[in-house]
Amino acid sequence: MNLTPRRLILALTLCLPLTAAAQTNPAEAIFAALNRSAADWNRGDLDAFATSYKNSPDILFIGHKISRGYTQMLATYKAAYPTPEKRGTLTFTQLEAQPLDAHFATATGHFHLDRTPAGGGNADGYFLLVLENTPAGWKIVRDDSTSLPPTPAPTSAP
Repeated sequence: MNLTPRRLILALTLCLPLTAAAQTNPAEAIFAALNRSAADWNRGDLDAFATSYKNSPDILFIGHKISRGYTQMLATYKAAYPTPEKRGTLTFTQLEAQPLDAHFATATGHFHLDRTPAGGGNADGYFLLVLENTPAGWKIVRDDSTSLPPTPAPTSAP
């Protein structure tokens, strides 16, 4: 096949939207960032885990208390989860992402911490995140995480 400059330009033009869409799919990029953060958590690297948040004094984390700014958010995580037993193994399920525009999106999902009784027992909850599309990728700027009440351990009948 002889590709003239005109045919080459046409072929490249037809391929560009497919390539751009694959590289800029917000949901896929957000899910990849969340999965990276879970892997960092599970390695025990809270500093790497925190890079899923925008390093800004303006971020907001709503959990048992409100933390403002990157430094306070990271300190809250380190105080609440100081040991491997307290951190457990983090998994995310039921992930959904909704782009709001080219710069912002929301993500919702379920988190589960698999922990021993000595580590505090398993923990579950839901989250709503607002993420900003930054030059470094999608970063969390608002995190509203709600823990579910612990499920009582089953008792055996006498």
